[in-house]
Amino acid sequence: MFKSLVVAPCAALFLLLSPVITQAAEPIVIKFAHVVGDDTPKGKGALLFQKLVRERLAGQVEVEVEVYPNSTLVGDADEMQALLDNKVQMLAPSLSKFIEYSPKLEVFDLPFLFDDEAAVARFQKRETSRELLRSMADRGIYGLAYWNNGLKQLSANQPLRNPADAAGLAFRIQPSPVLEAQFAAVDAKAVRLPFSEVSKAMQSGTVQGTEGPWSNIRGQSASSQQSYVTETNHGVLNYMLVTNSRFWTSIPFAVRSELDGILLEVTQTVNAEAASINAREREQLLASGGATLVTLTPEQRQAWRAKMQPVWKSFEAQIGSDILRAALTVNRR
Repeated sequence: MFKSLVVAPCAALFLLLSPVITQAAEPIVIKFAHVVGDDTPKGKGALLFQKLVRERLAGQVEVEVEVYPNSTLVGDADEMQALLDNKVQMLAPSLSKFIEYSPKLEVFDLPFLFDDEAAVARFQKRETSRELLRSMADRGIYGLAYWNNGLKQLSANQPLRNPADAAGLAFRIQPSPVLEAQFAAVDAKAVRLPFSEVSKAMQSGTVQGTEGPWSNIRGQSASSQQSYVTETNHGVLNYMLVTNSRFWTSIPFAVRSELDGILLEVTQTVNAEAASINAREREQLLASGGATLVTLTPEQRQAWRAKMQPVWKSFEAQIGSDILRAALTVNRR
């Protein structure tokens, strides 16, 4: 009797200090839904997360990651509500999707704000950017990481060399007042459309142009309807990997720590590979003969930047001048 009383506290202390994951009461199912293909940076990241969770947590705790690509579980228009309702537990929407929850995130949509992808990466490592990840936690959305998808280009059914060439054209955009203002600055129309409807809209003539990184342009077969791609590098298409706040905090701490470590590794892989994927997609799209590359002179690119830069001032108040300054300081002009 006396012996058991002595051992029990020691065992309890051991369990508190031990890093070993104990079995959860019920299996943890993470439904990871997204709207693009498995061969995109986001798609590959989701599958890598699924693979590593199976490998690393096997025999420790029952965690199953189910991946649903190409809007097979939930579409562009419904995914955020599905996350809030905990019908899906993980998403990686573009940052534009979060504006109604945190207007500060509009900083990522500002045109010609970042000089290159290296500047974007530097900003994401700043404390200001880390705070933006957590800016929606009280709204039920918990930011886990930034996943990059590359710099955006303009594709259209006619060559776009100068801002005046875009006048009167309709461009598909994600839901973002910044992107609406961006195209209004060059006298073009912005049309909000889910990603899955882009190809159909181009075929019907509802839109005559799009913006996006090379992987998305080729993935939507843009060149079959739009024979010109202007290499503007005018913005970034980044995703935020998010989960339902209540769901995430309900996971036992030790399990959550393991998942955090896996996500860090996956994020590094996704962001490192995104640039190479876009470079490959660029070459394949142009090699197919379906699209003609429009290369801007430094003067032409500056003309686009000068027309769109006033958008910064229009949104500075709601984004925050401190965030805007933090973003600008990562450029190395």
